[in-house]
Amino acid sequence: MTVRTPDPNPGWLDETELAAARARLPMVYVEAIPVRLDEHGRVVEVGLLYRADASGTFRYTFISGRVQYMQPIRDALMRHLEKDLGPLAMPQLPMTLTPFTVAEYFPYGSTSGLTDERQHAVALCYVVPVRGDTEPRQDALQVAWLTPDEALSTDVQQDFEGGRGKLVTQAMAWANWGV
Repeated sequence: MTVRTPDPNPGWLDETELAAARARLPMVYVEAIPVRLDEHGRVVEVGLLYRADASGTFRYTFISGRVQYMQPIRDALMRHLEKDLGPLAMPQLPMTLTPFTVAEYFPYGSTSGLTDERQHAVALCYVVPVRGDTEPRQDALQVAWLTPDEALSTDVQQDFEGGRGKLVTQAMAWANWGV
């Protein structure tokens, strides 16, 4: 029996390996739209990340990240929620891992309306209630907590990168916002 030292970063690819994989395979992602709920479980705020895109233009987005090799979906969701919202966000993961939708991104315009110039990606999308304090991490300038009406407004929708505003609209419909 061979005993090996565990890889400190299992599931990670170096930049060359990642580029080769992106050129040949769809990448699997989890995406989370954080929300705050009232005492009746209705969405009262939507948490959006505000950051600069590759061209330096400020855009809205939400939590998104790759699922690592051999990583359970629940663990991937928690890793990305903590990475983007901070350790005190206190997200409440769903009891079941059924997403509100499955999004498909392409490196060019397609019928999905979602683009990611780097790759073809498939994302499992979740609405995740957050109870704690959020603090932007990584490349986000702020976590903007908007009312659902504000998040669905034309001004905010046009500031999403890659057509992602469409997913916020679907998330609010799935969460029965306004009912």
